[in-house]
Amino acid sequence: MEEEEAELRNPFPSPPSQYNKYITHDLQLLSLLRERAGDGDLAAANQATLLADQDDVPEWPLTQLEKPRVDWIVEDGQYTVFGDTWFVKETIPSLADTGGHQLYPTDPSVDRRPAMKTILSSLLVTYSRLLSAVLAPPPTASATAPPEWQRQLEWIRIMAQNIMAAANDLRPVQARGNLELMMKRQLELRREETKAIHAKCDALETKMAEMQATARNAKEEGQPTAQPQYAQPTGAISVTLEDVLRWAEEIG
Repeated sequence: MEEEEAELRNPFPSPPSQYNKYITHDLQLLSLLRERAGDGDLAAANQATLLADQDDVPEWPLTQLEKPRVDWIVEDGQYTVFGDTWFVKETIPSLADTGGHQLYPTDPSVDRRPAMKTILSSLLVTYSRLLSAVLAPPPTASATAPPEWQRQLEWIRIMAQNIMAAANDLRPVQARGNLELMMKRQLELRREETKAIHAKCDALETKMAEMQATARNAKEEGQPTAQPQYAQPTGAISVTLEDVLRWAEEIG
């Protein structure tokens, strides 16, 4: 129960203990150690002797607080952070690097199609031999050699690994190709939208030019501006002045 409560109180893992060393006091001790060590090797300096007059000198070496050397990282091509190794340039390990039996060229600049065709042909031949080995009579009890189907099955596994590894090597190329196609499609859409906007602007400019020309011609000819005509409602009754006077006398 206590472990469950502790887990609920701490939903995230605690930070590494190295963070606790980066305090102001220890950083000041590191600066003082660097000054007193001079041009000598800081890692070989006697920390306890050089900082004997200081309080709370840690037992662990203060050189752990030094910033990483970028030139060393670039030279080695990798760096380690809290026990994990990270590469400066991400590379996909080849099948040979992982301990497999690689049957195609490692250099990506070399055309791999001939090797892959050979692997595919060998795979088909090996599969045919596997079927023949499976249909063959069982070995005798005195036979010590492994059965033929095991050897053929092992070759099929090796060739399948090569095909999968070669396909995985092409994934970055495929990703770049897909990204290029997507960017080209977006560019085409932007061009189509821009073309439609320009066409609409041209149509509006033409319409405005026609309206200006019409207004200019009407002004030059002295024609009055046309007044809006309102249609008379159908079925309206015409009333004269005599009808109105007669109606006024009747109600008076």
